[in-house]
Amino acid sequence: MTNAISGAGLEGLAGLGLALLLGLLVGVQRGWSLRNEAAGSRFAGVRTFALFGLAGGMAAVTTAPAIAATISGAAAILILIGYAKSARAPDQLSGTTSLAALITLGCGYLAASGQPEMAAVIAVAMTMALALRGELHRWVAGLSDVEVGAIVRFALIALAILPLLPDQRFGPYDAWNPRQLWMVVVFVSGFSFLGYIAAKRFGASRGTLVMAATGAMVSSTAVTAALAMRVRDGEESEAMAIAGIGAASAVMLIRAAILTAALAPAAMPGFAFIAAPAALVSGGAIFFALRSRRDVGASDRPVELKNPFRLAPAIGLMLLVMLLTVAARWTMALVGERGLALVIALSGLADVDSAIIAVGSLPQGLLKGQLATTVIVAPVLANTLFKGATAVAIAGWRKGWKLALPLVLSVAASLTLVPILLF
Repeated sequence: MTNAISGAGLEGLAGLGLALLLGLLVGVQRGWSLRNEAAGSRFAGVRTFALFGLAGGMAAVTTAPAIAATISGAAAILILIGYAKSARAPDQLSGTTSLAALITLGCGYLAASGQPEMAAVIAVAMTMALALRGELHRWVAGLSDVEVGAIVRFALIALAILPLLPDQRFGPYDAWNPRQLWMVVVFVSGFSFLGYIAAKRFGASRGTLVMAATGAMVSSTAVTAALAMRVRDGEESEAMAIAGIGAASAVMLIRAAILTAALAPAAMPGFAFIAAPAALVSGGAIFFALRSRRDVGASDRPVELKNPFRLAPAIGLMLLVMLLTVAARWTMALVGERGLALVIALSGLADVDSAIIAVGSLPQGLLKGQLATTVIVAPVLANTLFKGATAVAIAGWRKGWKLALPLVLSVAASLTLVPILLF
């Protein structure tokens, strides 16, 4: 037996210790959750779950396959016996505790077999899911058929289709990456649904601003497209959409400033000088939009979406990005480094971050002073105009021009300072 057990060193002992601790973690949650059950009605509590974790760890560190199979098999049989016993009790048909015990056994095995991070993530995620039982049940009970369908469709495009797409370039000038292009669809449709959920949770006004501000940390373009869809379908007031687009634009400018400071610090003073007017206009748009909403006596209304998950506009934006990406690559092939600012501006139409990262990855010293600032500012302003065009294209001219106006004004305000910077 002594020769059969390996891991006498610190690594093996640490793995066994982690297996025991993860079992204790799950056991504490299950013990607390079932604390009101009658004595003797539970087949597993704090100590038993800790031992399940330890049993998995022992099965992992042993070098004898027969011993490993005996330990894990006996533990699994014990779990099945416990489930069979509890299932015979009236109103007690639940496999949660038994399944948690099996997963704890597996976590113990992972913890002691050289995969402690994976074991910890699984155990903590499982404990969180178990602890949120009440909240999850209330959330599911409040879902409608439309919302369940939207969740399933979003899971299909984000969790099933996206991982299957190749992460490599093809097409004219190798301009298209299927996985990156599909991310546009995921973002736009995801933010549309996020806006729906935020509005239900926080109310129409606060929900829109929460969605816009948080979503813009990933893609302000996708946020703008999602808000334009809601305005087009009469599901969002124009004032709140303007406030949300202004918030998304402001967050985008802050994000761009952080990236510039980190990747191209030489361009940061000039960028801040040019971007400040755009940020002020965005803030002004938020203020006046919210004020006009209060002046007309608007109130938070229930969100009534017929379809919170719209795929067609997201695919349309993806096709536009494909076209613009080819145009940027074609321009690069045509003018080379002489038109670097134009090339990066075009490439940043739909993704400012990638344009700034591209500038940061250029050879040190290639861009200096005013040229560096120009190359950084160009994609930011181009992206802002692109968002305005996106809003008009999705919402239609009658409604879309109001959404685009603050974006156009912010670009105009920044452009007034360009001559000062250059001369």
